[in-house]
Amino acid sequence: MEQEKYVAYVCTYTQGDKHGIRIYDVDMEQGHFREKDKVEITNSSYVTISHNNKYLYSITDFGVESYRIMGDGDLSMINFASINGMRGCYLSTDYTDRYLFVAGYHDGKLTVLALNDDGSIGEITDEIFHKGLGSVAERNFRPHINCARMTHDNKYLLVADQGMDHVNVYRFDPLGGKVMLADVIRSAIESAPRHIKISRDGRFIYIVHELKCYIDVYSYEERKGQPVFEKIQTIDTVDMEKGSSNASSALEFSDDHKYLLSTNAGDNSAVLFKVDEATGMLTRIFCLPVSGDYPKDASLFPNNKYLVSLNHESNDMTFFRVDMEKGTMVMNGAPIHVNVPNCILFHKLGNV
Repeated sequence: MEQEKYVAYVCTYTQGDKHGIRIYDVDMEQGHFREKDKVEITNSSYVTISHNNKYLYSITDFGVESYRIMGDGDLSMINFASINGMRGCYLSTDYTDRYLFVAGYHDGKLTVLALNDDGSIGEITDEIFHKGLGSVAERNFRPHINCARMTHDNKYLLVADQGMDHVNVYRFDPLGGKVMLADVIRSAIESAPRHIKISRDGRFIYIVHELKCYIDVYSYEERKGQPVFEKIQTIDTVDMEKGSSNASSALEFSDDHKYLLSTNAGDNSAVLFKVDEATGMLTRIFCLPVSGDYPKDASLFPNNKYLVSLNHESNDMTFFRVDMEKGTMVMNGAPIHVNVPNCILFHKLGNV
């Protein structure tokens, strides 16, 4: 049986380098990367792949760019589109790949753009500025949108606002690409909800909180045309007795959705949870150091045998062999230098 082949896309800020996306061949057996190409783009703070696996979308200065994913994993640029605001920090598509959602941390703006059949980005269909005052503490006093993600039934857009300590739930109109506020999931004051993930079957919502370093787990269903969210668990991403200087960052499912991974800056650790797919509940497997500074993102390899950490402040990626049964994570080879990395995506070649 032929070995499945993967590439990894790593997006970075461009400080003295024009190449904001780097493409790596993934060695699944040895648990390491080899750089194969790089793409000229400014300050790629986040990337996402369409659900049909044909296109990659990236944040760039003043807007977003679309790319066709080639057979060997290389990227061919399609077009650029403005988001009519400050540079975004997160983007995702709806489940029909007809719309692109962009979260704006700096200006608290949600932008919805149409997507065309050829993967190109079209016109803005809606834009909303979050308003209000949060708790007056450093940055947490005005809206900062950090994530926008659609529920699996393609009915509601979940938008995490770190500054306001809540997740806005927007009803989504797929005909016009418009959103309308339907509900608010409120978090603790100064908890800073950062990223959202959704279980494979769509029944559970996971929200990681940057400042209080925990994950809230919610059940989700629609009753009589209304979204209903019920909190079923809160679990720490780090041992809080180590102090309050920690900040949770990443939130990523394993390829098979059996594990959920997060990271902690300050503590500079990766924390891995086992997911009970029937109940949605999380059980911590380990919380161990990543041998780097500020792990902004991390991911398990698709075979769950290795882990890579993107260390934003030490400008490198570190690799580990993981053993789920023993709860261990052991350094695997030398780090790879990469300037201010932001996020990583694995892509299986031929996966269209």
